[in-house]
Amino acid sequence: MDSSHVVRYGQMRSLGVFEGLTGQDHPRGQKVVVRSERGTELGEVLAPADERAASFLDDPHKGRILRVATDADLEAGRALTRVQEEGFETCLGFITKRGLPMQLVDVEAILGGERLVFYYLAEKRVDFRELVKDLARACRTRIEMRQIGVRDEAKLLADYGDCGKPVCCNTHLTTMPPVTMRMAKLQKTTLDPSKVSGRCGRLKCCLRYEFDTYQELERDLPATGSRVVTAKGSGRVVAQEVLSRKLVVEFDDHRRVLISSEDVLTVEQRGRPTGPAPGPDDLSGR
Repeated sequence: MDSSHVVRYGQMRSLGVFEGLTGQDHPRGQKVVVRSERGTELGEVLAPADERAASFLDDPHKGRILRVATDADLEAGRALTRVQEEGFETCLGFITKRGLPMQLVDVEAILGGERLVFYYLAEKRVDFRELVKDLARACRTRIEMRQIGVRDEAKLLADYGDCGKPVCCNTHLTTMPPVTMRMAKLQKTTLDPSKVSGRCGRLKCCLRYEFDTYQELERDLPATGSRVVTAKGSGRVVAQEVLSRKLVVEFDDHRRVLISSEDVLTVEQRGRPTGPAPGPDDLSGR
């Protein structure tokens, strides 16, 4: 009986649902040759495409598994590095010759030879019609030009982050989550741009991971600026320790004391929520 599997393929680590081979199991991590919307490609099986797995995919590409990858297929995949290097140098030469306002980032060759994909950065629209003709004549295959953002550039080229691990965008992230300065402020992360920015120059994606938990815990705490009554007296909340569920309260005699949120008897006057609403501080744009 045929079954479908989630397969990761391509340099942009796309996810798709691919029909498996009849009567054959495809375990996680198995290297396969697939027929995608782009052509014949190498891929890696991640999981059966059951209802739960499908719920995590947003409009996945569809295709079919042609065969389990052989040693010859894997060797052919490694040989594509040479093709990509030659394509990069050729394209760079044409871009320079024509003076096009674009920055070439990377080149991807498809296993079946159906096309070469050129990834580039540009601040505005680029007329690359003549460039495509030059490349088609030189490379003798179909040419695809894909404009990307700086976060996609990191996905293609970056290696390790400040944490010492491979960058998230090149391992498990398939879409880039929005990240704002409010997330950094709520988690009391340093606001030094050099320390909260990832390899792409934008705010680190990991600031998004725990934000929902911080928000949920924050809602149960009196906001900064609130007037509260405790067993030790009345005062104003001047800071929150969200994860430990504690508050820094300045009492009427100007003492500042760290107390548990459970020690608050009454909230006399509500303050404003901590942190600004997302807006100009949002540095997550691609």
